[in-house]
Amino acid sequence: MRFCLLIFLSSIFLSGIFLSGIFLSVAFVMTPGARALRQDPQKPQDPQKKSEPSEEVISVETNLIVVNATVTDALENYVSGLKIGDFKILEDTAPQRILDLTVDEAPFAAAILLDTSGSMGNKLSLARAACGNFLSELRDGDMVAVYSFSGFKVKMLQDFSESRDAPEAVWDMKARDETPLYDAIVKAADALAQRPERRRAILVVSDGADTKSKASLDEAARKTLDANALIYAVDMSDRAVFKTERKDNGADVMKMLAAKTGGRFITTPGGAGLRDAFAGTVEELRRQYTLTYESTNEKLDGKWRAIEVRVARPGLNVRARQGYYARKK
Repeated sequence: MRFCLLIFLSSIFLSGIFLSGIFLSVAFVMTPGARALRQDPQKPQDPQKKSEPSEEVISVETNLIVVNATVTDALENYVSGLKIGDFKILEDTAPQRILDLTVDEAPFAAAILLDTSGSMGNKLSLARAACGNFLSELRDGDMVAVYSFSGFKVKMLQDFSESRDAPEAVWDMKARDETPLYDAIVKAADALAQRPERRRAILVVSDGADTKSKASLDEAARKTLDANALIYAVDMSDRAVFKTERKDNGADVMKMLAAKTGGRFITTPGGAGLRDAFAGTVEELRRQYTLTYESTNEKLDGKWRAIEVRVARPGLNVRARQGYYARKK
């Protein structure tokens, strides 16, 4: 009898645990819904209310490429009046469809880089004059910043401004230390990349021999092309100024950068020839054709893409950047 009673009580105890477990499980499942009902028990569902839009951001990748082209005749006169049908663009030899052509005299943004390294000691007066000559040719709306570079520093002497006067700091420049030319180009390119103007230029006044940069020549070229800027380089080498033997490949480097970006290498370091060259540079930047096309190469591989711009009319010359680096995933 006592044994049967023990079995009976044990059964009741185990059944209680089982039922408690079921009750707790049901409570656990139902608690969120019940809590929601308690929080807002009387709020009816609005059948007209639309679901909230998703906050997911959709990004659209485009392959739009902008190319600024200068067109001249055999006498180096600027050619105007060309239409979109007069141009042809090849990318890696593949024809591209031109979507837009702008031919208005739009203002430009430029950065002047003045070499103040030790090798420029007896040429600083020419560098100052070059800066002043270029600024004097500006027109309304043109924006120019001025930098100096030597040693480890690239120093801003004037932020982007319409001023036609050289900043006071230009007259206080001293020649010292080594030449961080590539660092200066990278800094100017980064600044120009933030500008709203579609026509951009870097004016380099230097003997061209880099001796101190953290950046490489390839990085300087890549940054300039990414900013869609053209390099106009004034040859301040001893060979150009004093007609001496060539000491380094500085002039060749600047010539290469100018050609790759679609700018010009100016061989006249001073005098009336330089003033004429600067006047021509300002006129050129104002009268360029700005072409936009969508690349048929959709690969985001960071590789070099060669660009060739042609015009249908015979006897004309076209100068534009030689290519660009594709974006990379």
